[in-house]
Amino acid sequence: MSAAPRTRRLAARAPMLALGIASLVWGMWLGLLRVGWRLPLPWPDQLIAHGPLMVCGFLGTLITLERAVGLGARWGYAAPIASAAGALLLLVDAPIDPPRLLFTASAAVLVIIFAAALRRQPSLFTAVMGVGAAAWLAGNAYWASGASIIRVVPWWIAFLVLTIAGERLELNRLLRPTTAVRIWFVSAAGIIAAGAIVSRMSLMPGTRLLGAGIVLMAAWLARHDIARRTVHQRGLTRFMAVCLLAGYAWLALGGGIAIVTGAATSGVVYDAVLHAIFLGFVISMIFAHAPVIFPAVLGVPMRYRASFYAHLGLLHASVAIRLAGDFVEPLARWRSWGAMLNVAALLLFLAATIRSVFLGGGSAGVVAPAQGRTAARAK
Repeated sequence: MSAAPRTRRLAARAPMLALGIASLVWGMWLGLLRVGWRLPLPWPDQLIAHGPLMVCGFLGTLITLERAVGLGARWGYAAPIASAAGALLLLVDAPIDPPRLLFTASAAVLVIIFAAALRRQPSLFTAVMGVGAAAWLAGNAYWASGASIIRVVPWWIAFLVLTIAGERLELNRLLRPTTAVRIWFVSAAGIIAAGAIVSRMSLMPGTRLLGAGIVLMAAWLARHDIARRTVHQRGLTRFMAVCLLAGYAWLALGGGIAIVTGAATSGVVYDAVLHAIFLGFVISMIFAHAPVIFPAVLGVPMRYRASFYAHLGLLHASVAIRLAGDFVEPLARWRSWGAMLNVAALLLFLAATIRSVFLGGGSAGVVAPAQGRTAARAK
C-alpha cells in the first residue's frame, strides 16, 4: 500500500482510537477516586461514569473499530464513530442520555456487522460473537431506558466474554474440535446468555447463573484453546499464549465468586468479581491481541518486545493484590494500592505499545499491517 492511502486511513481511524484511549485513562482516574484516592475531580457527579467509560468508551470503541476494519465496508465505521462520540460526551460530562443512546446505536451497528459476516460465511464462532454483540445492545438499551449500571453489568460481562470466546473458538478450528467439544462450548455460551437474561428479572440468581456459564467457558478455554500448544513456542506467540492462559484463570475465579456469593450489588465482593473479569481476564486479552489489533487498525507495523512481560506481570500482580484487599480485612488497604498498580500496568502497556509502534526498528517480531488486517478479517 502506498504512503498516501495509509496516511489517510491512519488520520481517519486515529481520532476514534484516541477517544477510546482517553476513555481508558479517565476511567482509570475515576476508578482511583472510587477506591479512596484523593485526586482532583472537575465534575463530582462523574464517578458513575467509570464503568461506562471503561466498557463502552474504551472496549466498545476498540472492538467496533476492529470489526469495522475487518468488515471492510464504510458503513461499518458507524459503530466506532457512535461509540467514540458517546465517549467524548462522557469525557466532557454531558447529560447522560445522549451517550447512552450513542452507545446503543454503536451496539446495534455491531450486531448488523456480525449479521453481514454470517451471511458471507456462516459459522458458530461468528454467531457466538453476534450473540455477544446482541447482549451489549440489550444492556445498553436497558441502560438508556433508565436502568442502573449495576443492572446493566451482567449484559456487559456477557458481551465481552462471548466476544472473546468466539474469537478463541475461531482459532480452535485448527485443532478440529469434536462434537462433544463444540457442545461444551455452546452450552457454556448459552448459560452465559441465559444468566444475563435472568438478571433482568432477578439480579442475584442471574448473577449465579452467569457465573456458572463463565466457569464452564473458562474451563473450556483452559482445556481446548490453542494457547495450550503455542505457549511452548517463542517470542510474540508465547507472550500471547501466556496472556490468554493467565486471563482464563482470572475468568474462572470471577465466575466462581459469582456462583458462591451471588454478588450483584456494590461492595468488596462485587469489586472482586468485576475486576477479576474486567481486569484479570479482559485486559489480559487486550494485552495479548494488541500486537495484532494495532497494526490492523492503524495500518502501521508494531514490533513485539520481551519487555511486554513487564506490564503483563504487573497487571496480574496488581489484580491479586486488589482481590486480597477485598477478601482479607486486615489487608483492606491493599484494595486501593492494587487499584493504583492496575493503573500503572495499563499506563505501562500504553507506553510500551506506543514505543513499539513509533520507535520499533528491525524486522524480528514485527507484525505488519497486512498481517494484522488478515487476522482482523478472519475474526
